Amino acid sequence: MEIVQDFDGDTYRAVYTIKFEEVVYVLHAFQKKSKRGIETPKQDIELIEMRLKRAKEHYEQHYKNQLEKDQHE
Repeated sequence: MEIVQDFDGDTYRAVYTIKFEEVVYVLHAFQKKSKRGIETPKQDIELIEMRLKRAKEHYEQHYKNQLEKDQHE
């Protein structure tokens, strides 16, 4: 998911994931600097993808097993 907000003539974006049960990870927040187009720069997309991978690993290590255990009790 992505939130886009304009403020004082500038555009800001926040990218987060709702992929994981009971946990939200903010993957990236930044000021959009390009004045042409709405496309997110490749560098930012690569950073978001890397952080999503880390978020998945973190979720699986810290939350997934506990949530499954809680559901069986």
